[in-house]
Amino acid sequence: MLKDEELLVALRKVIRAIDMRSKQLSREVGLTGPQLIVLQEVGKRPGVMVKQIAESINLSPATVTSILDRMEARTLISRIRSTEDKRRVGVFLTESGQEALDKAPLPLQEHFVNRFSALEEWEKSQMVATMQRIATMMDAEKLDAAPLLEVGNLDKPII
Repeated sequence: MLKDEELLVALRKVIRAIDMRSKQLSREVGLTGPQLIVLQEVGKRPGVMVKQIAESINLSPATVTSILDRMEARTLISRIRSTEDKRRVGVFLTESGQEALDKAPLPLQEHFVNRFSALEEWEKSQMVATMQRIATMMDAEKLDAAPLLEVGNLDKPII
């Protein structure tokens, strides 16, 4: 097999692993990866605002708002306007949101981060540089991306 084919096979395996884990998460908890990440942020910081969530997970506020809209429709979170400043809206977990968070498996990126952390610094640097180069070669360096492993639309509904 040619080197470019070997690389494409490896990339395809990574994409398939992400897809399989996303489907497992959806089956077990009914959440997408991004929904779980947002739920975790809200669980860590009750009353957090959309802009703070967006900054924390590297997504646009519009994307986070769309994710929150879907989660609010499923009563996983609630948004409460501040009594001191009407412009501020805090996001809180509901009881069912906390239950979903408690039942959720470890997100794939946490599993990955645990293994990545065990590498030597030079290996980490080499991997980051290589993946950044691949992103550039695929004209993807300017795409909006969060540090989470999920495929598909970030705000897709769960059916």
